[in-house]
Amino acid sequence: MTANEQTATDNYYMMLAIEEAKKGIYRTRPNPAVGCVIVNNGLIVGAGFHPKAGEPHAEVFALRQAKQSAKGATAYVTLEPCSHTGKTPPCARALIESGISRVVIAGLDPNPQVAGRGVTMLKEAGIAVTVGIGSSQAEQLNLGFLKAMRTQMPYVRLKIATSLDGRTAMASGESKWITGPAAREDVQKLRALSGAIITGSQTVIDDNPSLNVRSTQLGVDVEQVPQPKVVVLDRRGRLQGADYQVLQRQDTLIWSQSDLTQLLQTLVSEYQIYDVLVEAGSEVAGSFVEAGRVDELVVYQAPCVLGDKAKPMLTIAMDHLAAQRRFDLLSATPIGEDLKLIYRPYSERLLTNK
Repeated sequence: MTANEQTATDNYYMMLAIEEAKKGIYRTRPNPAVGCVIVNNGLIVGAGFHPKAGEPHAEVFALRQAKQSAKGATAYVTLEPCSHTGKTPPCARALIESGISRVVIAGLDPNPQVAGRGVTMLKEAGIAVTVGIGSSQAEQLNLGFLKAMRTQMPYVRLKIATSLDGRTAMASGESKWITGPAAREDVQKLRALSGAIITGSQTVIDDNPSLNVRSTQLGVDVEQVPQPKVVVLDRRGRLQGADYQVLQRQDTLIWSQSDLTQLLQTLVSEYQIYDVLVEAGSEVAGSFVEAGRVDELVVYQAPCVLGDKAKPMLTIAMDHLAAQRRFDLLSATPIGEDLKLIYRPYSERLLTNK
């Protein structure tokens, strides 16, 4: 087999491993979603994914399925096999003991407890290791986990439902519903990916939202999806003694400080929350953009106009065009009657060189 043929083959099986990993994306928090496929003489002899924190990892399920066929086989894994003993034994050791001859890994695990040690363990056992196959696709599976391990900050998605003229609610606060049922169902997927949902006290007062995951269309039983922690920004203590839905939950966090960076760091260090969804009004949404704490902006745009008296998407004070915050459009997808737009922050280099 030529080098190009080997690369094509590796890519093919890694894509299958990525599809395995996707089966666990709503259930594994705070662990990453990982998939594994084991191939022997061109035949898939084992496949598995990590279903839930505390349960065996993807490699273990794939090895159980492969049994004796794992000997001399190649394992394709979407994230570097762990080398430490946590709630489960190290997967690198399991691969070694199975007789696997080669391991192909999409990306290294930045978790300080792993961070290349899994690869080292495999190589020291005489196993051939290839790293980097399908790395960009595999990275998308665990944006929050990977960012948190690298920077101790979570991956922040800001979700906004807006009209064509950039309005999110009437002047009275009325906002149910700007977008249609398909868009609202899609938001359930964002919630299911998130360890925490951040909102503001005004949103709680205006809408009394539940901010939970309740969809029956996630492809998994909603009872298996960990409910995201609700974080309410309430600097003025407006919710004290109130009786709103989010306050009935024992794990709701009321945050009274103004430092968003400290909040995000706290969610990672104290709660192992790596993916955050911001669902809030224009002031809170604007504060996240102004602080540069938005990794992904998700806009659901409805085909309607609400007028200039309605509330804006974002409340940010800007006096000059040079102060603008720009975003790159990654995708535009019809969702029912609405349009889902996904943006990432525009790079500083592009701004300064325009």
